Amino acid sequence: MSSDITIAAFIGLDWADQQHVIRLRAAGSAQVEAQVVDQKPESLRVWIQQLRQRFGGRPVALALEQSRGSLLYALMNVDFLLLYPINPQNLAQYRKAFYPSGAKDDPQDALLLLEMLEKHRDRLRVWVPDDASTRSLRLLAEHRRKLVNRRTALTNQLTSLLKEYFPQALEWAGPLDRLAACHFLQKWPSLPALQKSSASRLRKFYDQHFRDDPRALEQRLEQIRQAQPLTSDPALLTASPLMVQALVAQLRPVIESIRQFDQQLQQRFSQHEDYTLFHSFPGAGSALGPRLLSAFGSNRDRFEGASEVQNLSGIAPVTERSGKSCWVHWRLACPKFLRQSFHEFAAQSIHFSLWARALYDQLRARGLSHHAAVRAVAYKWIRILFRCWKNRTPYNEAIYLAALQRRGSPLFALVSTQLQEVTCE
Repeated sequence: MSSDITIAAFIGLDWADQQHVIRLRAAGSAQVEAQVVDQKPESLRVWIQQLRQRFGGRPVALALEQSRGSLLYALMNVDFLLLYPINPQNLAQYRKAFYPSGAKDDPQDALLLLEMLEKHRDRLRVWVPDDASTRSLRLLAEHRRKLVNRRTALTNQLTSLLKEYFPQALEWAGPLDRLAACHFLQKWPSLPALQKSSASRLRKFYDQHFRDDPRALEQRLEQIRQAQPLTSDPALLTASPLMVQALVAQLRPVIESIRQFDQQLQQRFSQHEDYTLFHSFPGAGSALGPRLLSAFGSNRDRFEGASEVQNLSGIAPVTERSGKSCWVHWRLACPKFLRQSFHEFAAQSIHFSLWARALYDQLRARGLSHHAAVRAVAYKWIRILFRCWKNRTPYNEAIYLAALQRRGSPLFALVSTQLQEVTCE
């Protein structure tokens, strides 16, 4: 939104779980007004109504230190408020410029936010929320990822615990992130418990969950019959099975919840107006497609160029210079989930895209680590993603390779060499 809009008032708001500290200056006034508003829907509604009446519904600029959360959700649909989310790192650096100790104080931060808004609004960008469909996809994708992280933590704990007293279960139960493994360990948390079970019961379990061929099943049952315990320590054999069952009791609902999130994501993603666009990228699929979509959003004016996305996501490296020294490192201050989304997509694309595989192999041959090479692939992908998103054009690998050939790109030469090697084999 243009910075030449006549603003009726400027507000710096430092939010908290219980109360929000507010500093307000009406346009043309030298006085800064101090307020505190409780974090309650009723209190926020009254405060918003007071602003509307006082300034007659004219635009009010408001700076706050967040880009999402309960307060932003409460304010984003108020028609006369122009919201300017400030990056916490930016506010921290601004604070240090005047208060070297770096000590945080809510009233002080509200005043600093007000000052940043009044003096530097031309360098800030007003926040425009995505449509409801896109916001739903973003929240579903982020919550699903948290559940996946929780599942990983629980399976790592289970793996470590089973290795101490019942390592055979890591093979016999199957992958620990599956419900079949939960059923196995809930029934038979130790080798003695497993060996006490009848062959017919074990056969029924494996037929239901694994469907092995009869010969492989009989071999597994024989392994179970002849297995020897790793330890006979009674203390370990008393406590560890209980802990395994406790972890399984936590893991089972997490696995089921991930399945429910997957269903919701697939349904909402397939109904989104940008589904065809983001589904077209090689390796995106039903899990990473929604994450790419929510990374760019529905507002085509949010980013002016691909470099903004590269910097914001932390995929672009940081170059620092001091005197004759110059060094490059990866960006630490960035939205971690956003960076993770681009990184994981780039890693998947290597298996489906000719140029992504060629570029990755070249970088690995130069000595780059796997993750550094994947980040380089992600850096190039963001430029392509941005252009497709901006023009609402689905990705087409053949068209992109033809464009590389027309430009005489070295990357096309790599792809051609790789294709020739595959043909010769």
